[in-house]
Amino acid sequence: MSTPYTPQSLEPKWTQRWQETQAFATDETSSKPPCYVLEMFPYPSGKLHMGHVRNYAIGDTFARFKRMKGFEVLYPMGYDSLGLPAENAAKAHQVHPETWTLARIEEMKTQQIQLGLSYDWSKLVVTCLPEYYRWNQWFFLKLLDKGLAYKKKAPVNWCDSCQTVLANEQVEDGKCWRCKSIITPKELEQWFFKITAYADDLLEGLKTLQGWPEKVRIMQENWIGKSTGAEIHFKLQNRSETLTVFTTRPDTVYGITYMAIAPEHPLVKTLSAGSAQESDVAAYVAAAKAKTKIERSDATKTKTGIFTGHYALSPFTNETVPIWVADYVLMDYASGAVMAVPAHDERDHKFATQYQIPIKEIELEDPHKIITLIEENHWGSAKVQYKLRDWLLSRQRYWGTPIPVVYCNGCGMVPLPESALPVTLPKDVEFHWEGNPLDNVKNFVNTTCPRCQGPAKRETDTMDTFVDSSWYFLRYCTPQDPTQAVDFKAIQKWLPVDQYIGGVEHAVLHLLYARFFTRALHDLGLIPLQEPFQNLLTQGMVLKDGAKMSKSVGNTVDPGLIISKYGADTARLFVLFGAPIERDLEWSDSGVDGAYRFLTRVWRLCTESQGFPIKAGQGKPLLQLLHKTIHKVSQDIESFNTNTAISKLMELVNWLFLNGTTPEANHTLLKLLAPFAPFITEELWHLDHSTSIHAATWPTHDPQYLIDDTLTIVIQVNGKVRDTLVVSADTPQADIEALALQSEKVQKFAPQDLIVKKIFVPGKLLNIVVKT
Repeated sequence: MSTPYTPQSLEPKWTQRWQETQAFATDETSSKPPCYVLEMFPYPSGKLHMGHVRNYAIGDTFARFKRMKGFEVLYPMGYDSLGLPAENAAKAHQVHPETWTLARIEEMKTQQIQLGLSYDWSKLVVTCLPEYYRWNQWFFLKLLDKGLAYKKKAPVNWCDSCQTVLANEQVEDGKCWRCKSIITPKELEQWFFKITAYADDLLEGLKTLQGWPEKVRIMQENWIGKSTGAEIHFKLQNRSETLTVFTTRPDTVYGITYMAIAPEHPLVKTLSAGSAQESDVAAYVAAAKAKTKIERSDATKTKTGIFTGHYALSPFTNETVPIWVADYVLMDYASGAVMAVPAHDERDHKFATQYQIPIKEIELEDPHKIITLIEENHWGSAKVQYKLRDWLLSRQRYWGTPIPVVYCNGCGMVPLPESALPVTLPKDVEFHWEGNPLDNVKNFVNTTCPRCQGPAKRETDTMDTFVDSSWYFLRYCTPQDPTQAVDFKAIQKWLPVDQYIGGVEHAVLHLLYARFFTRALHDLGLIPLQEPFQNLLTQGMVLKDGAKMSKSVGNTVDPGLIISKYGADTARLFVLFGAPIERDLEWSDSGVDGAYRFLTRVWRLCTESQGFPIKAGQGKPLLQLLHKTIHKVSQDIESFNTNTAISKLMELVNWLFLNGTTPEANHTLLKLLAPFAPFITEELWHLDHSTSIHAATWPTHDPQYLIDDTLTIVIQVNGKVRDTLVVSADTPQADIEALALQSEKVQKFAPQDLIVKKIFVPGKLLNIVVKT
C-alpha cells in the first residue's frame, strides 16, 4: 500500500527547495534561445483572488513548458504599487501608504510562491520605490525636452470622489474607471504626454500585431479613430471671425442648412455677448456642460440646442446658415463645430426637425472634386483627424511619482537636472485634508530654483500610475542597474515580450500607453524596438453564480482556502481545465473535487505501479496513445488550449488504469503534466530521479505512432450514411469499394445497375451516387 497523496506536506517542501536553489533564475549567459513570458503585473491589494490564480497559472504553465522545450526563459514578477487605492487604504487604516503597500506586497508574494509560480524573484520590480520611479522622472525630462510632455489649461475629467482628474481612457460610460462615480468637467492647468504625435504610427503598427486578439486591435483602432475629410473655414455674417469645421462628408456641402458648435466653443460667448440671447445662451451652456459626454453623444437621447442669433456664410452657395449651440457637439473632437446636413445625417435630421430648421435634398458631389474646390479657393484643405487625445498625466494625489519641475517667480517653470533625481515623496504627510495632500507639506513644496538659486515651489501634481506600467517590462531585463533605466543590449536580447497575458480591460489603457512609450523611447535612441508585445493573450474572468467575483456581491472564493484543503496543484488544474482560456470560467466546487481526484489517480498510478502491470497485447496501443498524447498536449499548450490538453492527459490516465502502465509511460505522463501541476510531478519524479522534472527535456512524438492500424470508413449513398467499415489502414481503395457493395445495408439503397459513380475520401468515407 502506497503513502496517500498529501499536498499539504509535499507542496511546502518543494516550495522551500525551489527557493533555496533559485531553481527558476534566468541564466543571462545561456546560449539557449531566449523566451520572455510575462503576465500584467498586479496592484498589490494583499490577497490573491481566483482571477489572479487563473492569470498566473496560464503564464506559469507556458513558462515551464518553454523551459522544458529548451528555451532560456525570462519570467519575472513585480508590483504596480503606486496609486489611489493605497492612499485611500492609508486614510481608512491610519497608516502610511508605503507601509500599507509594502506589507500587501509581502502577503501577495507569499501566496504567489505557494501557488508554485516559477518566477525569477531576483528580477523583482516594485514601482513605489524611488529606485524605480526615479526613472519615471528621468523619462519625463527626456520627453519634455523633445516636446512630448507639456502643460496647458484644458477641460478635464474630474472625479469628485477620488479628488483627481482622469485621462479620457479612464472614463467608462461617463464614470470613473476606479470608483464608478459620475465624472464632471473642470478646467485646470495640467500636464500631458503628446501621444497624438504617434497616432498614425500606433494605428499602422496594429497591422504588425498578428499575435494579438483581433478584438483588441479593433478597440485600439477605434480609440485612435482616424477620419479622413476636409477642414473648411466659414466666414460669419457681419463679423470678422471665421468658424472652422471638420467634415468626413465634403460631398454633402451643398446641403448645409445650419452650423452647430459645442457649448465649450470659444465663439459661444463672443457671439452671444450683448445680444438679446445672451442670458438664455449662458443658461443653456451651463445646463449642457453639466451633462456627461456619454449623455451628450448617446444617439438614443434627445439632442438640445439654442440659436445664437448669428449666421455663417456658405462659400459653396453664398447662403446664410444659422449658428446653433448644440449639446451633441463635443469640443474635444476636431474643432468643436460641425456643418449640419439634415438630409444626409440622421442626427442632424432629428435636430432640424425638432427645431424646424430647413432640410435641403441634394445630389451628392464627388468628394475629391469638392476638396480641390476648397483648396483652390483657399476655403480650407484636406485633413486627417483623430479621435485620440493627448494623455492627461497630472494627478492631484500623494501616492504617485512626483513630477520633476519647479516654479520660480523669475525663471518660470524649470525642469530639475538629472542630478536632482529622484524627487522622493515626503514621509511626513497628512491625509485628513481635502484635495492633494502634497499641497500641505511645506518642506516639500518650498525649494530652490536650480537655475537662479532663488526660492521656488515644487510641482505637487503626481504622475498617472499608468506611467509606471508603460515601461516596467523593459526594466525586468536589468532591475538592479542603478546607472540607467534600460539596457539596450539586454532589451535587444529579450524583447519584444514573446507572450504577454492579461485582461482585455486594458486594451485602450495600459496596452496603448505601453505601445506609445516604447515608440517614444525608441525615437530617443534608448531601445531597439517599437512594439513591446509580440503575442497577447486576454483570458476570461472567473465567475461565481453567473457574476464576476466581487466582495460587494459576496461571491468570492479565497484561493488560500482552496490551497489549504486541496493543494495548489488542484487550484491550478481547475482554473486551467474548467473552460477555454479566452472565455469566462464559472466556479464549480465539483470541478475542484474532480481536479483533486484526477491528481490522486496520478499519485496512485505512480506509487502503486505493481498494481497496474501492462496487459498482454497492449504494448503497441500504449505507444500509440503516448505519442498521440505528446503531440496533442504540446500543440495545445503552444496554442493555450489548456483545457483540451488536460482532457487528453485524463484520457491517458484512464487508459493506464484499465490497461496497465510502464515506468517509461509514467515518466512521460509526469513530464506532460509538470507545467500544469508542478508539485505532485516533482515529488513523483524524484521516486526515480535526483534532478528536477522541470529541468527535464520535453518529450517528442514519433510520427509513425500517430497513424492508426485500422480505419473506420463511413459509407454513404447519395450523401446519407448507410453503414461503416473497419478496415486495415493499408487496405486498397478497390477492396474498400468491393466490401462496401457487399453490405446488405448498402445494397438496399444502391443496386448495382443504378450506381452512377463512387466518390472516395481516403481514410474517411465512400459516397456511392445512384440514380434516383
